[in-house]
Amino acid sequence: MNKILGSILFMALLLPCSHIRAERIKDLASVSGVRTNQLVGFGLVTGLDKSGDVSSLFVRQSLRNMAGNLGITLPPDANPKSKNTAVVSIHAELPAFAKPGQKIDVTVSSIGDAKSLRGGSLLMTPLRGADGNVYAVAQGNLVVGGLSASGQDGSKITVNNPLVGRIDNGATVERSVPTSFEEGSDVVFDLNNSDFTTIHRMVDAINNALGAGTARAIDGTSVSVRAPADPSQRVSFVSVIENIELSPDDAPAKVIINSRTGTVVINSKVRVQPAAVSHGSLTVTINENPQVSQPAPFSGGQTTVVPQSDVSVQQENNHMFVFNPGVTLDEIVKAVNDVGAGPSDLVAILEALKSAGALRAELIVI
Repeated sequence: MNKILGSILFMALLLPCSHIRAERIKDLASVSGVRTNQLVGFGLVTGLDKSGDVSSLFVRQSLRNMAGNLGITLPPDANPKSKNTAVVSIHAELPAFAKPGQKIDVTVSSIGDAKSLRGGSLLMTPLRGADGNVYAVAQGNLVVGGLSASGQDGSKITVNNPLVGRIDNGATVERSVPTSFEEGSDVVFDLNNSDFTTIHRMVDAINNALGAGTARAIDGTSVSVRAPADPSQRVSFVSVIENIELSPDDAPAKVIINSRTGTVVINSKVRVQPAAVSHGSLTVTINENPQVSQPAPFSGGQTTVVPQSDVSVQQENNHMFVFNPGVTLDEIVKAVNDVGAGPSDLVAILEALKSAGALRAELIVI
């Protein structure tokens, strides 16, 4: 197996170093089963300058529970309150292969009616996974980038968000998550974006580098590669595969429209069939000029205000333009800019082209 691995490393060094649009498999895919895991906890932040929770029942219950865990018995009628304390949620991501004793970052967010977490310290809080087990313990001083200040007259100013803080290396891993990396005879690579053409090219690139039959396609997302059984050799083997380069296929033709901001994104594969487009803007203006009606002397009438509206209609005389067969992105943008169309006008034109069957792309409105 050592000779085979040595041959693999030697062939990997002989691979071409530069390709047109070549990308590493590491940048296109990830190893199946090697993933992060979300952790969440519920705790207390203390040491606040009277900016903590005021009326939250969570604080009172949490203070009572914490005192009980520390051996302090509070009277049944005691109602602990503290403006220097805030109830918070803590969340973190546990990296793949994280081992007990390693440190991870945590983010702390206020749950109650606290005004700011600035200057606070998080008390020891267990972080649990989706299975309910404790995988890390968090504690430390918060770094809060936000600031909030208020005056007695009710005026208030807030910079960024003072209710969310972060503790770098604020949690210690207590338990590792088992992975399937060492199991089985194959290692599976999953594409970040499913594409049959890219999968085909990935299989060819791996087989050309490591020998025919080493890799096989499972579907449009996954490639299975035969790997050594020894864990240390498997790590070196995956490292070689990650650095194999290939040219991924272009994304399908798409037009993305953000209806809230008016942003339009058109990728390079969009094509337009022959079509003639005329787009004009119709502007209606209404001006109100109320007039005062004054009755004649001794007529017994009353002075009244008579409404008078001036309505005008103006339409831009934009010329019709023609799309030739298979025009590219540059030609589409140039044609639309020549008639002075804005983002909203461009959206209307693209939707009309799609309805007419002249737009060869998927139109996505987000």
